[in-house]
Amino acid sequence: MISIKSQRELDKMRRAGEVVMLVHKKLEEMIAPGVTTRELDRVAAEVIRSKGAIPSFKGVPCPYGGIDFPGVICASVNEEVIHGIPGDRVLKAGDIISIDTGAILDGYHGDAARTYPVGAVSPEAMKLIRVTEEAFNRGMAQAVEGNRIIDISRAIQNYVESNGFSVVRDYVGHGIGREMHEEPQVPNYVSSYKGVRLSPGMTLAIEPMVNVGTWRVRVLGDKWTVVTADGKLSAHHENTIAITPNGPEILTALY
Repeated sequence: MISIKSQRELDKMRRAGEVVMLVHKKLEEMIAPGVTTRELDRVAAEVIRSKGAIPSFKGVPCPYGGIDFPGVICASVNEEVIHGIPGDRVLKAGDIISIDTGAILDGYHGDAARTYPVGAVSPEAMKLIRVTEEAFNRGMAQAVEGNRIIDISRAIQNYVESNGFSVVRDYVGHGIGREMHEEPQVPNYVSSYKGVRLSPGMTLAIEPMVNVGTWRVRVLGDKWTVVTADGKLSAHHENTIAITPNGPEILTALY
């Protein structure tokens, strides 16, 4: 069942979203050659807890029977698409890193992801980052009352593929609110799934995952980390948004 949020609930989600973006702001300042993903995770935890919030990701059960997720952030480097486990990996110049994180405040979730360059990166890597962000923007522009989920999906896929990249199909966006993952699903590609019509009060996490090469992916032995099947770069851009009578509103923002 799709949850329609009241203004009071949207206010709570804005506050949760602001915590998430404070994490991103802090980590963006830290990301540099020589930093470990574990250090990024530690600081993210400090920011979230300093605001009286709870990390959304830590302790999430593994869908493939592995350990519960041990991090506050997903730290996915280069060919890692999503769900990278923070650890001793040292970032080096030329890497790109996708940071996905969430926070629960007063019972409601915020969820957002960004891909950051580590020092100077290749022109291809920068193009990938920019196309992935703009793909989110194109999808969000279709998140208006009366449209369907498929309108978001089509805008994302068309933009990504027109730039020579591919859209991951095994993982999709989602509704969000009291739960991190709610109905409806929000694919980043067109299929037979048209989805519901959008109406005010719906809240979605729109999150293009874009690969340089094939859209196909595989899961590593840790049963969490998803990588591109061909080992080429991947990027991720996500925000929590609300459908309003005046158009889409990003809830993961600094107010």
